[in-house]
Amino acid sequence: MTHSLVCADTVSRVSSVLNRNTRQFGKKHLFDQDEETCWNSDQIQFQGGFSSRRGCLEGSQRSEALNKIVDFYPEDNNSIQTFPVPAAEVDQLKVTFEDPTDFFGRVVIYHLRVLGEKV
Repeated sequence: MTHSLVCADTVSRVSSVLNRNTRQFGKKHLFDQDEETCWNSDQIQFQGGFSSRRGCLEGSQRSEALNKIVDFYPEDNNSIQTFPVPAAEVDQLKVTFEDPTDFFGRVVIYHLRVLGEKV
């Protein structure tokens, strides 16, 4: 059965936090599933619609080097999208958004969930 793989032990890293205000915009808000909170990088966030044309999901186990799992191609249409991922046993994931549609390279993500099965 598929369920969220994000738990209290999940460690996440972000590039920056707006005004260093981790209480209001910190990474803990990435996966809290609360639509009233958000993580915000140290940039001005403009109204939605900022997407990327391509993304890459990488993963690894323990301290091994990251390996590409899959490339995915988001659509710039403001709808919830799901990207199928081939089965992979990993304990680390890295999501990279490439080729942004915005001139300044901004990407806005409203919901990010990591779903799968625990082994």
